[in-house]
Amino acid sequence: MAANLAPVPTFEKPAAQDVASLRQVFASLTAESCPHFYNFHMHTHCSDGQLHPESLARQTTELSLKGFAITDHHQIAGFYEAQRWLEEWQQSTDQTMPHLWTGVEITSRLLDTEVHILGFAFDPQHRAIASYLKGAAPLEGAAIASNVISAIHQAGGLAILAHPARYRRLPDDLIPAAVNSGIDGVEAYYSYNNPKPWRPSPEATRHVHQLGAKYHLLNTCGTDTHGLSLLQRL
Repeated sequence: MAANLAPVPTFEKPAAQDVASLRQVFASLTAESCPHFYNFHMHTHCSDGQLHPESLARQTTELSLKGFAITDHHQIAGFYEAQRWLEEWQQSTDQTMPHLWTGVEITSRLLDTEVHILGFAFDPQHRAIASYLKGAAPLEGAAIASNVISAIHQAGGLAILAHPARYRRLPDDLIPAAVNSGIDGVEAYYSYNNPKPWRPSPEATRHVHQLGAKYHLLNTCGTDTHGLSLLQRL
Protein backbone atom coordinates (compact mmCIF):
# COMPACT_ATOMS: atom_id res chain seq x y z
CA MET A 1 0.00 0.00 0.00
CA ALA A 2 1.45 3.33 -1.02
CA ALA A 3 2.28 5.73 1.75
CA ASN A 4 0.41 9.01 1.86
CA LEU A 5 3.01 11.67 1.20
CA ALA A 6 2.38 15.19 2.41
CA PRO A 7 2.52 17.77 -0.37
CA VAL A 8 5.73 19.74 -0.55
CA PRO A 9 4.93 23.36 0.27
CA THR A 10 5.82 25.96 -2.33
CA PHE A 11 6.83 29.47 -1.42
CA GLU A 12 6.21 32.30 -3.84
CA LYS A 13 8.65 35.17 -3.65
CA PRO A 14 7.26 38.61 -2.82
CA ALA A 15 6.88 40.88 -5.85
CA ALA A 16 9.76 43.02 -4.58
CA GLN A 17 12.06 40.00 -4.92
CA ASP A 18 10.79 38.78 -8.30
CA VAL A 19 14.16 38.55 -9.99
CA ALA A 20 12.82 36.76 -13.09
CA SER A 21 10.48 39.61 -14.01
CA LEU A 22 13.23 42.13 -13.30
CA ARG A 23 15.58 40.34 -15.68
CA GLN A 24 12.93 40.62 -18.37
CA VAL A 25 12.54 44.34 -17.72
CA PHE A 26 16.29 44.96 -17.80
CA ALA A 27 16.54 43.06 -21.08
CA SER A 28 13.88 45.33 -22.60
CA LEU A 29 15.26 48.73 -21.53
CA THR A 30 16.31 51.39 -24.04
CA ALA A 31 17.60 54.95 -23.81
CA GLU A 32 13.95 56.09 -23.76
CA SER A 33 12.87 53.93 -20.82
CA CYS A 34 13.94 56.32 -18.07
CA PRO A 35 12.60 58.43 -16.43
CA HIS A 36 9.00 58.09 -17.66
CA PHE A 37 8.62 54.28 -17.70
CA TYR A 38 11.24 52.82 -15.36
CA ASN A 39 13.75 54.21 -12.87
CA PHE A 40 16.24 52.01 -11.05
CA HIS A 41 18.47 54.53 -9.30
CA MET A 42 17.07 57.00 -6.76
CA HIS A 43 17.74 58.13 -3.21
CA THR A 44 15.65 59.31 -0.27
CA HIS A 45 16.43 61.20 2.91
CA CYS A 46 17.06 57.81 4.49
CA SER A 47 20.55 58.12 2.96
CA ASP A 48 21.83 61.13 1.00
CA GLY A 49 18.70 62.20 -0.90
CA GLN A 50 16.11 64.89 -0.15
CA LEU A 51 12.86 63.07 -0.92
CA HIS A 52 10.78 61.43 1.78
CA PRO A 53 10.06 57.82 0.68
CA GLU A 54 6.32 58.54 0.65
CA SER A 55 6.86 61.58 -1.59
CA LEU A 56 9.00 59.47 -3.89
CA ALA A 57 6.33 56.79 -4.07
CA ARG A 58 3.70 59.42 -4.82
CA GLN A 59 5.80 60.73 -7.72
CA THR A 60 6.06 57.25 -9.21
CA THR A 61 2.27 57.07 -9.36
CA GLU A 62 1.96 60.59 -10.77
CA LEU A 63 4.47 59.66 -13.48
CA SER A 64 2.67 56.33 -14.05
CA LEU A 65 5.95 54.46 -13.80
CA LYS A 66 5.78 50.76 -14.61
CA GLY A 67 8.52 49.84 -12.17
CA PHE A 68 11.28 51.21 -9.96
CA ALA A 69 13.67 50.59 -7.10
CA ILE A 70 14.92 52.85 -4.33
CA THR A 71 18.70 52.50 -4.07
CA ASP A 72 19.64 54.25 -0.85
CA HIS A 73 23.19 53.74 0.35
CA HIS A 74 23.69 50.71 2.61
CA GLN A 75 20.14 50.51 3.95
CA ILE A 76 16.58 49.74 2.92
CA ALA A 77 14.30 51.69 5.27
CA GLY A 78 13.06 53.84 2.37
CA PHE A 79 11.87 50.74 0.53
CA TYR A 80 9.58 49.70 3.39
CA GLU A 81 8.11 53.20 3.77
CA ALA A 82 7.45 53.50 0.03
CA GLN A 83 5.97 50.01 -0.07
CA ARG A 84 3.52 50.85 2.73
CA TRP A 85 2.45 54.06 0.99
CA LEU A 86 1.89 52.27 -2.33
CA GLU A 87 -0.17 49.53 -0.70
CA GLU A 88 -2.43 52.12 0.96
CA TRP A 89 -2.67 54.11 -2.28
CA GLN A 90 -3.66 50.99 -4.21
CA GLN A 91 -6.70 50.52 -1.98
CA SER A 92 -8.09 53.91 -3.01
CA THR A 93 -7.58 53.80 -6.78
CA ASP A 94 -8.12 51.69 -9.87
CA GLN A 95 -4.72 52.67 -11.27
CA THR A 96 -2.06 50.01 -11.67
CA MET A 97 0.51 50.17 -8.92
CA PRO A 98 4.13 50.52 -10.10
CA HIS A 99 6.20 47.41 -9.47
CA LEU A 100 8.60 48.15 -6.62
CA TRP A 101 11.68 45.97 -6.26
CA THR A 102 14.14 45.98 -3.39
CA GLY A 103 17.27 47.99 -4.08
CA VAL A 104 20.48 49.25 -2.50
CA GLU A 105 23.71 50.98 -3.50
CA ILE A 106 26.88 49.59 -1.92
CA THR A 107 30.32 51.20 -1.93
CA SER A 108 32.89 48.68 -3.09
CA ARG A 109 36.48 48.22 -4.28
CA LEU A 110 37.33 47.02 -7.79
CA LEU A 111 40.83 47.22 -9.29
CA ASP A 112 41.84 49.30 -6.26
CA THR A 113 39.15 51.81 -7.24
CA GLU A 114 36.08 52.86 -5.29
CA VAL A 115 32.97 51.88 -7.24
CA HIS A 116 29.28 51.56 -6.45
CA ILE A 117 27.38 48.32 -6.91
CA LEU A 118 23.59 48.31 -7.12
CA GLY A 119 21.68 45.34 -5.75
CA PHE A 120 18.13 44.56 -6.88
CA ALA A 121 15.34 42.07 -6.06
CA PHE A 122 17.22 40.57 -3.11
CA ASP A 123 15.75 39.28 0.14
CA PRO A 124 16.56 42.02 2.67
CA GLN A 125 16.18 39.50 5.50
CA HIS A 126 18.84 37.15 4.14
CA ARG A 127 21.83 36.91 6.44
CA ALA A 128 24.33 37.15 3.56
CA ILE A 129 23.37 40.76 2.83
CA ALA A 130 22.47 41.88 6.36
CA SER A 131 25.86 43.47 7.10
CA TYR A 132 25.59 45.62 3.97
CA LEU A 133 22.25 47.11 5.05
CA LYS A 134 23.30 48.69 8.34
CA GLY A 135 23.75 52.24 7.06
CA ALA A 136 27.53 52.37 6.67
CA ALA A 137 29.91 51.51 3.85
CA PRO A 138 31.60 48.12 4.20
CA LEU A 139 35.24 47.98 5.29
CA GLU A 140 38.27 45.96 4.22
CA GLY A 141 37.42 42.55 2.78
CA ALA A 142 33.68 43.10 2.93
CA ALA A 143 34.10 45.96 0.43
CA ILE A 144 35.80 43.83 -2.23
CA ALA A 145 33.54 43.75 -5.27
CA SER A 146 33.40 39.97 -5.53
CA ASN A 147 32.24 39.75 -1.91
CA VAL A 148 29.56 42.42 -2.38
CA ILE A 149 28.31 40.71 -5.54
CA SER A 150 28.32 37.31 -3.85
CA ALA A 151 26.25 38.64 -0.96
CA ILE A 152 23.66 40.07 -3.34
CA HIS A 153 23.51 36.78 -5.24
CA GLN A 154 23.17 34.71 -2.06
CA ALA A 155 20.23 36.92 -1.11
CA GLY A 156 18.63 36.08 -4.46
CA GLY A 157 19.30 39.40 -6.20
CA LEU A 158 21.02 40.91 -9.22
CA ALA A 159 24.24 42.92 -8.98
CA ILE A 160 24.80 45.90 -11.30
CA LEU A 161 27.84 48.16 -11.73
CA ALA A 162 26.52 51.70 -11.25
CA HIS A 163 27.50 54.56 -13.61
CA PRO A 164 30.57 52.76 -15.07
CA ALA A 165 31.99 55.86 -16.79
CA ARG A 166 32.16 57.93 -13.60
CA TYR A 167 35.19 56.42 -11.89
CA ARG A 168 38.94 56.96 -11.74
CA ARG A 169 39.46 53.89 -13.91
CA LEU A 170 37.93 53.57 -17.36
CA PRO A 171 34.90 51.35 -18.00
CA ASP A 172 37.12 49.42 -20.42
CA ASP A 173 39.04 48.21 -17.34
CA LEU A 174 36.29 48.11 -14.74
CA ILE A 175 33.60 46.25 -16.66
CA PRO A 176 35.76 43.19 -17.52
CA ALA A 177 36.97 43.12 -13.90
CA ALA A 178 33.37 43.31 -12.69
CA VAL A 179 32.47 40.43 -15.01
CA ASN A 180 35.25 38.37 -13.46
CA SER A 181 33.76 39.19 -10.07
CA GLY A 182 30.31 37.93 -11.10
CA ILE A 183 28.46 41.13 -12.04
CA ASP A 184 25.08 40.70 -13.77
CA GLY A 185 24.85 44.02 -15.57
CA VAL A 186 25.82 47.65 -15.99
CA GLU A 187 23.95 50.92 -15.58
CA ALA A 188 24.17 51.69 -19.28
CA TYR A 189 21.62 54.50 -19.43
CA TYR A 190 22.98 57.19 -17.12
CA SER A 191 23.32 60.97 -17.29
CA TYR A 192 26.84 62.11 -16.42
CA ASN A 193 26.21 65.87 -16.78
CA ASN A 194 22.71 66.36 -15.31
CA PRO A 195 20.95 67.94 -18.33
CA LYS A 196 17.41 69.29 -18.23
CA PRO A 197 15.37 67.43 -19.28
CA TRP A 198 17.15 64.31 -18.07
CA ARG A 199 18.57 62.04 -20.76
CA PRO A 200 21.37 59.46 -20.87
CA SER A 201 24.76 60.83 -21.93
CA PRO A 202 24.97 59.69 -25.59
CA GLU A 203 28.67 58.84 -25.95
CA ALA A 204 29.08 57.22 -22.54
CA THR A 205 25.84 55.28 -22.99
CA ARG A 206 26.95 53.98 -26.36
CA HIS A 207 30.35 52.90 -25.04
CA VAL A 208 29.06 51.24 -21.87
CA HIS A 209 26.28 49.53 -23.82
CA GLN A 210 28.83 48.11 -26.28
CA LEU A 211 31.01 46.79 -23.47
CA GLY A 212 27.97 45.29 -21.76
CA ALA A 213 26.93 43.56 -24.97
CA LYS A 214 30.43 42.14 -25.38
CA TYR A 215 30.08 40.38 -22.03
CA HIS A 216 26.35 39.60 -22.39
CA LEU A 217 25.39 41.82 -19.46
CA LEU A 218 22.02 43.24 -18.49
CA ASN A 219 21.46 46.99 -18.88
CA THR A 220 19.78 49.25 -16.35
CA CYS A 221 18.73 52.89 -16.24
CA GLY A 222 18.17 55.48 -13.55
CA THR A 223 18.20 59.18 -12.78
CA ASP A 224 20.29 58.77 -9.59
CA THR A 225 17.91 61.28 -8.03
CA HIS A 226 19.22 63.02 -4.92
CA GLY A 227 16.92 66.05 -5.13
CA LEU A 228 13.17 66.52 -5.04
CA SER A 229 12.23 65.36 -8.55
CA LEU A 230 12.53 61.88 -10.01
CA LEU A 231 13.02 63.54 -13.40
CA GLN A 232 16.44 64.93 -12.43
CA ARG A 233 19.57 63.84 -10.63
CA LEU A 234 19.84 67.00 -8.51
